[in-house]
Amino acid sequence: MGKGGKSHEEEENMAAWLVGLNTLKIQPFKLPPLGPHDVKVRMKAVGICGSDVHFLKTLRLADFVVKEPMVIGHECAGIIEEVGSEVKNLVPGDRVALEPGISCWRCDLCKEGRYNLCPEMKFFATPPVHGSLAHQVVHPAYLCFKLPDNVSLEEGAMCEPLSVGVHACRRANIGPETNVLVMGAGPIGLVTMLAARAFGAPRIVIVDVNDNRLSVAKDLGADEVVKVSTNMQDIPEEVERICKAMGAGVDVSFDCAGLNKTMSTALTATSAGGKVCLVGMGHTEMTVPLTPAATRELGVDIKGMISGVF
Repeated sequence: MGKGGKSHEEEENMAAWLVGLNTLKIQPFKLPPLGPHDVKVRMKAVGICGSDVHFLKTLRLADFVVKEPMVIGHECAGIIEEVGSEVKNLVPGDRVALEPGISCWRCDLCKEGRYNLCPEMKFFATPPVHGSLAHQVVHPAYLCFKLPDNVSLEEGAMCEPLSVGVHACRRANIGPETNVLVMGAGPIGLVTMLAARAFGAPRIVIVDVNDNRLSVAKDLGADEVVKVSTNMQDIPEEVERICKAMGAGVDVSFDCAGLNKTMSTALTATSAGGKVCLVGMGHTEMTVPLTPAATRELGVDIKGMISGVF
């Protein structure tokens, strides 16, 4: 039963709408009709991503601009309530994590398996597409993945940010001989660190300006942590401390903040012939030392990242 004794069928679907700068409102959210290959999911856990915060504070993220009210949220898991007539692999009551991106599956990028780059991508809470911070959503069944009994719904919602870390490690070819530097110990930095360890990275150093974040990173298995400042002039001294903490060459750096200073530090700290992977999207534009990096054959291996792949 829903609120006030109403059944879920009678209950009005409500959602968190971004209606203006720093303004969220809980308002009705009309669902589309349930198609034959769709499922209706009752949301049980939705994470708040950095992109949600960007949209809340500035109404934009990179080239994505909120021009009209939008439901936020894309890191989500829930319970199947209804299935379309052609859905065979899911039944009401199934606990699922949702892949938030609906691609076309017709373009060359989709056919190559790089569907996260699809030019027709419809991604939860990316203007003008509504998100999933709602009582219910309708979503394609093939993008809903059953959760094992030992995985909670909250953990299921974290599959999406975890996929970003996994995708980054795949892109950078992390393995047992790869020493990894992670710039930024926020949620994406932490899941990238965990993914790198799962991929076999023997040594991981993580960097941040915040003691509490570094403490969490250490608890989660970082070999060493390095506290830095926000001052560009401190980069040479901080790179020395990073290299000392690593105790060897930095083979791959992940910039999980996406700022001038973090990318400049990553490019400077990474060993000749290494790789730098940009994961965070802090600044729309950056000024970084590409020429010195190119002389050490870093420039050709800078890898961009957009979203993750389930």
